[in-house]
Amino acid sequence: MVPAVFVFGDSLVDVGNNNHLKLSLAKANFRHNGIDFPGKKPTGRFSNGKNAADFLAEKVGLPPSPPYLSLISGSNKNNASSFLTGVSFASGGAGIFDGTDQLYRQSLPLSKQVEYYSKVHDSLVKQLGSSAAQNLLRKSLFAVAIGSNDVFGYSGSSDLGKGRTPQQYVDQMASSLEGYLKRLYGYDARKFVMVGLGPIGCCPSQRNKNKTEECSDETNRLSFLYNQALMAMLRSLQSELKDVSYSYYDTYSVMQNFIQKPTSYGFTEVKAACCGLGNLNAKVACLPISKYCPSRRDHLFWDLYHPTEAAARMFLDDAFDGPPQHTFPVNVRQMIAQ
Repeated sequence: MVPAVFVFGDSLVDVGNNNHLKLSLAKANFRHNGIDFPGKKPTGRFSNGKNAADFLAEKVGLPPSPPYLSLISGSNKNNASSFLTGVSFASGGAGIFDGTDQLYRQSLPLSKQVEYYSKVHDSLVKQLGSSAAQNLLRKSLFAVAIGSNDVFGYSGSSDLGKGRTPQQYVDQMASSLEGYLKRLYGYDARKFVMVGLGPIGCCPSQRNKNKTEECSDETNRLSFLYNQALMAMLRSLQSELKDVSYSYYDTYSVMQNFIQKPTSYGFTEVKAACCGLGNLNAKVACLPISKYCPSRRDHLFWDLYHPTEAAARMFLDDAFDGPPQHTFPVNVRQMIAQ
C-alpha cells in the first residue's frame, strides 16, 4: 500500500524513543506497561499493548516504525537500510512548542523530531539516489499525533500560556505546526495522517482534579479550539501546496461517543484508569507498585493519560476506514489510493 510510515508525536505514539533519553521522567519501559504486548514485555509504549502507530503500520502491511534513537545507538549507527520502511520520532512529553516537557525533564519536541527526520532523508538520498528516495518518501505516510502536552501546558505550571488568550494560544500552536509540516514537505513528505486532539479534559488525570470526577471543561475547550485551528490550517496548506494530501481524524467526537455510549463500543469503564493507584487509579501513574485491571478490553484508559490497546485499535480502524463525519476530507485508505 505504502513503502514506509514516518511517525511524529507524543506518548500516544511513542514506541521507545524515551528509553534512550537519560534524563526523561516520561518513560514506560517497566511493568505493567506491555502486559498484553507480544512477549508480555514493556517496550516504552505507554500502553498495555500496542498503540495507534503500531496499528497503522499493520494496516499497510509494514513492521512497526522503529524508534529513531534505537537506530542510531551503538552498532546500528545510521544504518540507512533500517530507515526504508519508516521511523518513529515520537517522544513522550513532546509538544509542538519547545518546553512542554518541563515536568518530564527531557523529550524530543517536534522541532527535534523534524531535525532528525531531515537526517533520515539525507541518509536515504545517499543510499538510494535522490530520485528513488523522493519516490519512496512521496508515497509514504507521515503520521502526526501531537498537541496534548501543549494544551496541558497552557493551564499548567509552565510559562507557555502566559499573556495569551486560549484562542491566541491554539492559533499559535497551529501556525507553529504549519511551519514544521512545510519543513517536512521540503524533505519530500506529501501524505499526512493528522490526528486531532481528543477531549483530553476527560482523561483520569484531569477527572481526578475535580471533586465531582467530571471532565475539565477548560481543557476540553482548548482541545476543541485547537482542532478547529488545525483543520483551518490544513485546508489552507492544501490550497497553497497543491500536491499535499491529508486525512484529518476527529478523535474528539469519536472519544466523546465512547464516553457517552460506552456499551455500544464494548467499554464498561470510561472514567478510571486500568493501571494506577488511588481515586480513579489516577493519583499514581502506572508503576510496578500499581494495581491493574484484569480485563483491559473493557477500559477506555490504560493509565492516567493514555488509551488501552483496545481503544487505540478502534481509533485507528476508524481513522483508516471511517466515515466522512470522522475523517476528512478523506479517510487514510482513500488518501493512499489518491
